[in-house]
Formats: sequence, structure tokens, C-alpha cells
Amino acid sequence: MAAGYVEILRARHAARLLVGTLVGRLPNAVAAIVVVLFVRAEGGTYSLAGALAAVYGVANAVGQPVLGRLVDLHGQPRVQLPAAVVSAAAMTVFALTGLEPIAVAYAAMAVAGLFTPPLEGGLRALWPAVLRREEQVHTAYAMDAVAQEVMFTVGPLLVTLCASLWSARVAVVVLNIVGVLGALSVVVSPPSRAWRSAPRAAHWLGALRSRGLLVLLGAFLFVGMALGSIAVAAVSYADGHGGDAVYGWLMAAIGLGALVGGSVYGARRWPGAPERRLRVLVGLLALCYLPLMLMPGVVAMVGLTAVAGVFLAPCIACAFVLVDRHAPSGTVTEAFSWLVTTFTVGASVGTGVAGPVVQAGGALWGFAVPGAAGAVSLLVLVVAGRVLAAPAGGGVVAGSPENDPNRAVEPRFSSGDRA
Repeated sequence: MAAGYVEILRARHAARLLVGTLVGRLPNAVAAIVVVLFVRAEGGTYSLAGALAAVYGVANAVGQPVLGRLVDLHGQPRVQLPAAVVSAAAMTVFALTGLEPIAVAYAAMAVAGLFTPPLEGGLRALWPAVLRREEQVHTAYAMDAVAQEVMFTVGPLLVTLCASLWSARVAVVVLNIVGVLGALSVVVSPPSRAWRSAPRAAHWLGALRSRGLLVLLGAFLFVGMALGSIAVAAVSYADGHGGDAVYGWLMAAIGLGALVGGSVYGARRWPGAPERRLRVLVGLLALCYLPLMLMPGVVAMVGLTAVAGVFLAPCIACAFVLVDRHAPSGTVTEAFSWLVTTFTVGASVGTGVAGPVVQAGGALWGFAVPGAAGAVSLLVLVVAGRVLAAPAGGGVVAGSPENDPNRAVEPRFSSGDRA
């Protein structure tokens, strides 16, 4: 199973780009936790912490596709590093000034979220240039999805460790400095400096003019809703079965399931068209959510939540392939950033929907929400199957005159980038 991943990591620059991107995304991955810990340490309320985290999340959702478009237009180093510095500076201002005046705290959160660099989309734009072969890139997408699960597991541990060793204020500053160093490691690498987006047609919609991409975004809005609603329903379940410790086990189990599923998925080459495979994976994802409504004892429930997470990373990895195929020429970073934004917004909507549902009907009906959201996602993919089967850009032969001193023309599987 590990052979494919080892082959990728041995490719020149691959390990550096993966690790640098994960480290650079660390501040974004733990932002909500950092804000809650800091606000509580400063004597603020959970309501204030939630409001500040929400401002950060909304600003981040707006900023990712905007910055992604700028990356496609101007290259990675000119956008990624300045954005990382501005975001880290805003979080540092938040840490140093505290909660008073409150307007400064809100402004700092908005700037930090808005300027979070689109490293995630940038890495996926770089994989074809680094790995060259299509099957390797597909494996890299799966490895990327698995690495995210590791980061979202390790990140909170690093936050709590920094806060316990020093303080929540120091944790905010240190993690953002580390994030800037991760972004710096990526943008000074030869692949990032050499990467240029393919020529693009001027259009105010950018990547959103692709019907196939819109279908994917619609489907993954509901996948995000499913994940966000599970987090709320799990709280209600844990309240009646042991409290916070049980909740922690449930969330860890989902991450573990996604990690295992993504690792297995990326370890082999799957036959058939990716759009059909995505429908199967989303259907299995929705199906695995349904047993959560049984709400058995803690041990069995942890097992069910692990199963519920198994197909999440494969769905994301398969979606990456389709995003690359459907992104209009010259918009690949923006297109990947839109997928990240849509998934994040969906998770927030799922949290908001599940709250009243749990309040009215308890954890049972709360666990019905992810199954329903998964079913709607599958319905979107089925209804729009013909759109997904007709990608905007297929296999082409693309030269790399800007960065290839030999002017060699080589077969490529995507017209979304060149390097």
C-alpha cells in the first residue's frame, strides 16, 4: 500500500511541498480552537469566541477564491507569501491587543481570515508539474487528503501544548510564525517559482463559468453539511454517554476512518471514469452515515463513526481530479480554492441546521441530517451526470515554453496549468 506514496515522496520537491503546505496551513486549521482558548483566557465568553471565529471563517471563505484567482494571474510567490505575512500580522495584533477595543479584535479576525493564503489549492496546482504522470497525481491527491486528516488531528494537540507550556497568547503568535515559515518554504521552491497558470480567457466569473465545477461545488456543499452536522449531533450524544471525553473519541474516530479510507483509496489505481466513481463514493458515504442513528453504546458508536469517515477522504481526492478536469484554462488554483470554500461553508451550514434539529428532536434526528445531506449530494451528482461527463479540458499536449529550456513538448492530462 505504501509503495505508491513512497514513490511520490521520492519525487524531487514533493515532500518539501507537501510538508510546507501542511505547516503553512496550520494557523488556518486551528484558528477556531486558538480563538476559543485565547478568548477564554482573556475572560471573554463562549459567545464572543464563537462570534470572532465566525468572522474569521466568513472572511476566509471570501478570501480563498479571490486570492486563488490572484495566484493564477500573478504566480504563487507574489500572492502566497504576502498574504501569509498579512494574515499572521493580523493574528499577532489580535494576540497583543486582546479583546479591548473589541472593534480591533473583530477587524483583526476579518483581515486574518481574508488573507489566509490559498496554499491548499496552490499545492494541487503544482502536483502535475512535479509528478508528471496522471496516475501519480491522482495518488498525490489522495495523499493530500490523508495528510489533511493528520493535520487536523495533530494541530489541536499542538495548540493545547503551546497554551499549557506558555499561554494562549504565545500560542497564537508562535503558530502563525510557523505558518509563515511553511508558506515561505513553499514559495521559494523551484516548482512554485516556475509555475505559471495556463492562458485564460478574461471573464468576471473566472472558474465559476464552468458548469462541471458548479455541479461539484453544489454536491460538496452538502458533503460539508453532513460533516458539520455530525459534530453537533455527536455533542448531544456525548452529553448522555460520558461527556467531553466521549465526544473527543467520536471526532477522533471520524478522522481515523477518513485517514484509513484515504490511504487505501490512494494506494491503487481505480478503473473507470472519475465522475462515476465519485457517485459511488458519495453514495457509500451517505449510506455509512445512516447507522449513526442507531446510537448504540460508546464503544460501538465509536466504531460506527470510524466507518462513517471511511469514504470522506476518497470523495475529496476524487473530487480533486474532477476539479482539475473542469477548471477553465488558467483558473486551476481558483477552482481548487472554490472547492475548499464551498466545503467549509457547507460545514458551517450543517452546524447551523443541526443545532435546532438536535434541540427539537435530540441526537437521533441530529444524526439523520448527515444521511439526508449525503443523499442530496448524490442526487446532485446523478442529475448532473452528463455535465460532469463532459469536462471543459481533456487530455492535451501542452508545451512548457516559459520554464523548459529545451522547449520539450510532453503529454499532459490537464490544460489547467503548465510548469
